[in-house]
Amino acid sequence: MTTQDLAIAKIQQLPSDLAQEVNDFIDFLMLKQDNQRWQQWTQYSESLTLSESDFSDYLKNLEDYEEQLVHGEIQW
Repeated sequence: MTTQDLAIAKIQQLPSDLAQEVNDFIDFLMLKQDNQRWQQWTQYSESLTLSESDFSDYLKNLEDYEEQLVHGEIQW
């Protein structure tokens, strides 16, 4: 039995909610293999960090975000 066969057999024994988590993790692993999509993901996660930052730095963060948009570093 191959590693894939063993993994599939284990997944089939999981309750649906855990199988969904495994499926999400597999999607994440596949995303990491696609360099372009992985870069988009890291840019997205960085923009989340920016958007969730403290309001004391709001203007500076907004300006940084706008600069990244202008330079094509991130997409809106």
